[in-house]
Amino acid sequence: MTLYFEELSVGDEWAGGEYDVTEDEIIAFAEQYDPQWFHTDPERAAEESIYGGLIAAGFHTAAISTRLLVESFLSETATLGAKGIDELRWHAPVRPGHQLSTRAEILACDPETDRRGLVEVYIETETAEGDVVFSMIALVMVGRRGD
Repeated sequence: MTLYFEELSVGDEWAGGEYDVTEDEIIAFAEQYDPQWFHTDPERAAEESIYGGLIAAGFHTAAISTRLLVESFLSETATLGAKGIDELRWHAPVRPGHQLSTRAEILACDPETDRRGLVEVYIETETAEGDVVFSMIALVMVGRRGD
């Protein structure tokens, strides 16, 4: 069943699945998009970085979080894409071996036109140990029923 704008309400929540982060994935993403040494060189990162080891690029964490949001929430809605992101934050580094999950909560629902509404969705990503590593507010356009 597809959820349209009219079926969504402030306070609605969803929980995302799980995603296992690997060292190979961290390095591959960073080599292509953010080739800083603490994302690409495990030995040097372990010895010299303030992080004490290899960490995922922030936008890699954002991409994983987006995937989990799509799988748990957006795939069920009449989503039309997003207008932007507010309050994007990296709270703690993501490391190889972390298992990530997300939760999402609707903060606001504003009808924009007769064809779509804007839904503000707070997304928080955490490790299996419960440490929050990432958060953002996505500004998602959702189709209206048009009955």
